Amino acid sequence: MEKLPKDLAGLLLPWYDGHGRDLPWRRDVTPYRVWVSEIMLQQTRIEAAKDYFLRFMDALPTVADLAAADEQTVLKLWEGLGYYARARNLHRAAKLIVENYGGELPADSKALRALPGIGDYTAGAIASIAFDLPEPAVDGNVLRVCARLTCCPDSVGDQKVKNRFREALRQRYPAERCGAFTSALMELGETVCPPGTPDCGGCPLEKVCAGAQTGHPADWPVMDEKRPRKIQNRTVFILEYAGRVALIQRPDRGLLAGMWELPNVEGDLDETAALCQADAWGCAPEGLAPCGRATHIFTHLEWHMTGWRVQCGAAPDRFIWTTAKERAARYPVPSAFRAYKEQL
Repeated sequence: MEKLPKDLAGLLLPWYDGHGRDLPWRRDVTPYRVWVSEIMLQQTRIEAAKDYFLRFMDALPTVADLAAADEQTVLKLWEGLGYYARARNLHRAAKLIVENYGGELPADSKALRALPGIGDYTAGAIASIAFDLPEPAVDGNVLRVCARLTCCPDSVGDQKVKNRFREALRQRYPAERCGAFTSALMELGETVCPPGTPDCGGCPLEKVCAGAQTGHPADWPVMDEKRPRKIQNRTVFILEYAGRVALIQRPDRGLLAGMWELPNVEGDLDETAALCQADAWGCAPEGLAPCGRATHIFTHLEWHMTGWRVQCGAAPDRFIWTTAKERAARYPVPSAFRAYKEQL
């Protein structure tokens, strides 16, 4: 097991008291608020999540409110954050919490991990921050701090390494203020010890950090080589009929499940092929104009998109035909289509 400095809490907590950022989920801390914020912050920058969190809390302030909401309402609140499986799992878990725990998140990491969308990290974050239990929450920021503290030679992408650091951290939790200790580790990784070159001079752990002592702390953590993303060409259609724009709902499984999207097909269609596609859908195309190219990056996939705006002489019922007001209020369209949504 990795040997972390013994006085981690003694060094970190005073620093955190003076340097911790004022973030919306750190005010009025409740298990529900911690849970929603941690799910939002998976794969999402803090600055991007702030407004979404406040809007979500205004609309659905309790677990019971979330459980009772329609899935499309939840997805609409999530629109633009990406990784929409997070929102669907949040919704599913809320229903189970109401059904099995009276609407209150359980103060037990094992029970938390049994809920949809909650893994070891999120369970640890909720247990420590919301319930003040000595449960480590080991995310990328915490792994990076730990790897630099110990000059860990192993890849932090290895689950065994994550487990070792989780157990090593468990031995360093203070008797009190467990939640503050967890938040302090995250804060340090976010603000002082980020990817690239850390600010060792501003770090409360500099004197006990093996990486800092080498003079080359950016050599850690060791990472697995990333696999290249698959590239997929797609053609996106803005189909217009009588002032309305066509949307279609994606399947309830797979990428962007259940979301509404602009009609699109695989391939990079030229003008002739795009007209043929619109005609095949029964849109009776009357005019066509290019509306640009765009790229959207998913975790393991990259869409390279070509857009066409089509004036339609018919409105086939394979699509729903929406006004701007309806799209804003009811239909969550993922950020993958942002470049084309901005043209509506």
